[in-house]
Amino acid sequence: MPRTITVGLDGSPECRAAAEWAAREAELRGLPVKLVHVWEPVPEPMAQAPLLAPETHQHWTERIPRESAEGLRLRHPGIEVNTEQLAGRTAQALVDAAKDAEMLVLGSRGLGGIGGFLVGSVGLAVVAHTERPVVLVRAGEQTAPEHRMHPTGIPSAATALRPVVLGLDVAGPDETLIGFAFEAAARRSVPLRVVHAWNPPPYYAYGMALEPAVEREMAKGDAVILSEVLRPWRQKYPDVDVMEQSRYGSPSLLLIDASREASLVVVGRRIRSSAVGTHIGTVTHAVLHHSTAPVAVVTHG
Repeated sequence: MPRTITVGLDGSPECRAAAEWAAREAELRGLPVKLVHVWEPVPEPMAQAPLLAPETHQHWTERIPRESAEGLRLRHPGIEVNTEQLAGRTAQALVDAAKDAEMLVLGSRGLGGIGGFLVGSVGLAVVAHTERPVVLVRAGEQTAPEHRMHPTGIPSAATALRPVVLGLDVAGPDETLIGFAFEAAARRSVPLRVVHAWNPPPYYAYGMALEPAVEREMAKGDAVILSEVLRPWRQKYPDVDVMEQSRYGSPSLLLIDASREASLVVVGRRIRSSAVGTHIGTVTHAVLHHSTAPVAVVTHG
């Protein structure tokens, strides 16, 4: 049975944007889309409140996924769209739903957003405990267009897609992460921009400024390492135009800046054995909150 592109749905604009992104990804991969809506039961006293009458329950459990599926089928007639309704704690239900998925796609409001279940601790918990790739998609004015700007200055789906951006740590490069990014760029027929940030040895952190000659040598050394890591992948994907960026500074800031000109940002999350904590990593956590492009979080060992 083929895997699906699974979407967590709650009726918000962000989740509708996530569903649209998932439909486009499904077209690229030739896979079906599954829209998952989670109904989290409320305590009995609240269930008796007028705002939670039977018709309200029906609206959330039936109307939203049904109407979303109908809209996707209309706009993307070439893909299969299914719906599934689950009950339970939202984060755990989505983690379970992702196990049989090619990827899980969620809506993200970023910092400052309120309302909906794919925000804050729940959204982060899903990312932290899902071993399949998770893509977070924003909606609204803070979202950068996936396509390059038309010469007229108007966003247009007729123009080429922006590059895929990969955040890579050359000290521990993972094949799953790199492969995901190259596949994403190949499917979209866009360049892959690989961003690597380097910092001086720890003893420079105590106020020792780098001499220009030393900085140039360190930069050159890291650039060589990055090229060596990517060499076999260039050979495996000869049609992907790879742009390497090895710079001194914060990896979070470099990736957030790169997201403004990206159609997708790909970052990694190392699988941890402990069940306590979020286990997302500071760089990935920052990118999830501040990227203006969709972010794919790929787990690896």
